Amino acid sequence: MTDNTGRPDGSGQADGRTRRHTAGAFDIRNFIGGLIGIYGIILVLMGLFGEQSLDKTGGVNANLWAGLIMLVGAAAFMVWARLRPIVVPDHVDAYDDDPTRPAPKRRTGGH
Repeated sequence: MTDNTGRPDGSGQADGRTRRHTAGAFDIRNFIGGLIGIYGIILVLMGLFGEQSLDKTGGVNANLWAGLIMLVGAAAFMVWARLRPIVVPDHVDAYDDDPTRPAPKRRTGGH
């Protein structure tokens, strides 16, 4: 069996170091940053092109400022996920059934 590098021994790299596997696009911080960014873009566009209702907010364009803050927050999540990626282990040992665990035990029969 080979790994992503094509080496049959599974060592990862040519010099014997193991290759780090990261969560990449499936990191939850990317999803959170993406959603906050989408909402931020919508608010910025509404702040620029929509009805501003400055009399209700005390003369402040609330949609524009909230959208800009959300875009900064989204960028912070994306940068955080890029600088400190989640490292996924290559394999996880299977646990035997634990009598204190509330899950059903495995059947030993052929079912």
